[in-house]
Amino acid sequence: MECRVLSVQSHVVRGYVGNKSATFPLQVLGFEVDSINSVQFSNHTGYSHWKGQVLTADELNVLYEGIKLNNVNRYDYVLTGYTRDTSFLETVVDIVQELKRLNPKLVYVCDPVMGDQGTMYVPENILPVYRDKVVAVADILTPNQFEAELLTGRKISTEKDALEVGSIVHHLNLVELIHIMMMVVMVRMMMVVVVMMMVLILTDDGEGSLLSQVMDLLHQMGPDTVVLTSTDLISPHGDQLLVALGSQKMVRPDGTKSTQKIRLEMPKVDAVFVGTGDLFAAMLLAWTHHHPKDLKAACEKTVSVLHHVIKRTITYANKMAGPGKRPSPAQLELRMVQSKKDIEDPAIVVEATVL
Repeated sequence: MECRVLSVQSHVVRGYVGNKSATFPLQVLGFEVDSINSVQFSNHTGYSHWKGQVLTADELNVLYEGIKLNNVNRYDYVLTGYTRDTSFLETVVDIVQELKRLNPKLVYVCDPVMGDQGTMYVPENILPVYRDKVVAVADILTPNQFEAELLTGRKISTEKDALEVGSIVHHLNLVELIHIMMMVVMVRMMMVVVVMMMVLILTDDGEGSLLSQVMDLLHQMGPDTVVLTSTDLISPHGDQLLVALGSQKMVRPDGTKSTQKIRLEMPKVDAVFVGTGDLFAAMLLAWTHHHPKDLKAACEKTVSVLHHVIKRTITYANKMAGPGKRPSPAQLELRMVQSKKDIEDPAIVVEATVL
């Protein structure tokens, strides 16, 4: 059965970010993608120069109304990323709510880009919109630790803090949306999925039980699937590893409920790739669709796609830059087309462990 995605993200003429990072991989995996470009830039803002236009909330509504008038506003998925405008965000929320009324089974995948590493990328007045209006409509959520801290007003320094924040979030609901402005993505991507390999482990000190409680509390906010893409939690294997968490609520055929939980440890990489977060969210959408009851398999394939694309990109960029030279932003554009086979059928680079 044909699956159709509405993707509201940014667009660049040259390179891969936002819709350019999401559309081709999703199409390769059999999804029809309708793209609304929240911005249209010549290239991402990591270059020395860039030009372009930003879509307003009114213009977004006009585009959606055109789709609606032709009665082709039926979607299976909505995918969104970064926005810094409250009216644009509120319009997206309205659209998602209407689409869910038309198709109650619609899945909304939201990458909640608000900030990272103590820095907020968006105006402070957008936070109440996220907290009060966006929270309840997300089904798959990919926040980082800082974004949870923004929504709860609590600092997470330890796993105990993470549990307490989860309790607060129980009274909020977490999620965020839409259109992507690249400088934000550049910083975020360093922490999210610049991954050369991924290892999922369960320690023997009771940590797994505590983390399970954290993820259970996050689920109470609304989303059935939560991938906490990065935290400041300390890995027992050293500070060169980034700790992430994943959890998925499921209903068995007999009506009983279960939850699959994973812990992830990813080697940190000192490099900046623009568009990897957008690719990650798109691949998580795709592989959770193909493995709706198996977060383990979905995350393995998602991360494996990222691994192959990034590896190919690094190899190409270093070759083009030459020995001892740092690759340019143009040379570091993701090698997406060249990775088509890996997107379609990624060789698994890690065997995940379920907690």
